[in-house]
Amino acid sequence: MIDAKKLVPLSLSPKTTEKQNSFLKQRLNAALEQGVNKAVEHLDQQSMRAVLEADAALQIEISEAVVETVRRHTKSEKFKSEEISSKHAYPQAYRVRTIEAQVAELKKAFPSLGKCKESLAHRPLPDKAEDWFAIPRWQALAPTYGEAVEMAVNALAEKRRFSNRIAGRTKQAYLRQFERTQQAEAILAEQQSGNDILVVALQAGLLHRGNSARRTRVILANNEYPLGAFAVACLLLTHPERLSAGETLMIDCGGDEYSQNKDGVFDRVPLFDYDISGIEFSIYYDNRAWDTWGTPTAFLYKQD
Repeated sequence: MIDAKKLVPLSLSPKTTEKQNSFLKQRLNAALEQGVNKAVEHLDQQSMRAVLEADAALQIEISEAVVETVRRHTKSEKFKSEEISSKHAYPQAYRVRTIEAQVAELKKAFPSLGKCKESLAHRPLPDKAEDWFAIPRWQALAPTYGEAVEMAVNALAEKRRFSNRIAGRTKQAYLRQFERTQQAEAILAEQQSGNDILVVALQAGLLHRGNSARRTRVILANNEYPLGAFAVACLLLTHPERLSAGETLMIDCGGDEYSQNKDGVFDRVPLFDYDISGIEFSIYYDNRAWDTWGTPTAFLYKQD
């Protein structure tokens, strides 16, 4: 059984191989040996005795320092320049609805949707998640991902002032899901088998505000994945206040990849922004880092 006080993360990354472990140990041991040699060179008889007297405490301190140093370097430096400071937040009117209210809203938009295991939303949240959200399996609505995205944004357009800058350009040559997001959604669907609407623990963009979409992708927690346009459109259907003010944090859909010229170069992402004319659905480069943007992400956990 899962501890009721804490949900155990479910890693999306494969375990390290014996070859990788052996290589890292060799590198760490070489660095330790170099450090030890330098440290010993500067000791005299008195300082040497003091170090030897600290035997057990010294070993613990060195061990902890190695662990902390390795942990610090597990966060990728890739695209580091695409991570900037941001103070943008959600609109004051934004509040997360109960899972039951979210499911009811989704079924109004998509009457064909079936069951949802709402009881999952009464569990504690995984680390860094803001709340529980109801997100349909796109396969429950359409035969292809692009068609499901079109359905979701069209449903949104029926309720809001809406501009779709990529209408009719969501076929696979243009739009595809990020591989990690595909993998995560398959796991969720298996965990919540038999349900058209999944209960998902997520954050709506604040955690990665100011980061480019591709910077966010390389610093994800091991159980975290970015949301794509379909999931974000459904989030906006159930929570219209999330994009309802000009100064709000806008949304990059880093869970998708987009090819402007359908030439196999997927260097852009779909996005949702807001101004006085309403919501706009469009695309931009995945290396864009502005303080007004953030990528929503979700978190997997082990289920009993």
